[in-house]
Amino acid sequence: MLTLTPAFADSSSDQSAGSQILNGQVNLHTSVSTLSATVDSVGQDVGVQSVAAGNTLDVTTMNDTSVTNNQYTSSVDISSYMGAAVTNVGGSVGIQNQAVCNSANVSTDPTLTAVNNTQQCDAVDPTANANIYARGIGGDFSLANSAVGNSFEADSNASNMPVNNLQINHSSVNALVNADVSNVAGSVSVTSAAVGNSAQIVHYSTGH
Repeated sequence: MLTLTPAFADSSSDQSAGSQILNGQVNLHTSVSTLSATVDSVGQDVGVQSVAAGNTLDVTTMNDTSVTNNQYTSSVDISSYMGAAVTNVGGSVGIQNQAVCNSANVSTDPTLTAVNNTQQCDAVDPTANANIYARGIGGDFSLANSAVGNSFEADSNASNMPVNNLQINHSSVNALVNADVSNVAGSVSVTSAAVGNSAQIVHYSTGH
């Protein structure tokens, strides 16, 4: 098992000290989200969302930042089940369904950003299951269904941005969609993704 540390954030009044963030999360139990929705005759937009997650971290700072993140999940069940019937909507419809073991997002705007990220998913099966019926949509329709073992995102415009990322997935990852969509005035987008490990790192140009 991973070696974990307590979670705290220290942002000193001395701006040169910046933020020191240590996050340690362990989830050993089930995380289940079940959503059943019937939506009819809406004049504007409709949004429907269901999420089941083991551990999540979201860090946003505006000064020099050091982040150490350790997340471990061992669970029988991390599942998000969605059933939605959406009809006669004047605007657009956006539906999101997600199941994730470990998720971390770091966004900073300083001179230095240093990130050490370690995530391990030992859950049995993160599962995202969406059953959608949609009719008579006046705008656009979008459905995004995803199941992820470990997800890590970092973005910064710091001139110095060292990142160490370790992701281990031992789980079975399942994304299931059954969608019946018709009579949509705008565009239609339906996506389903099952991902063991996902990492996205964006380092903006600083001009140096």
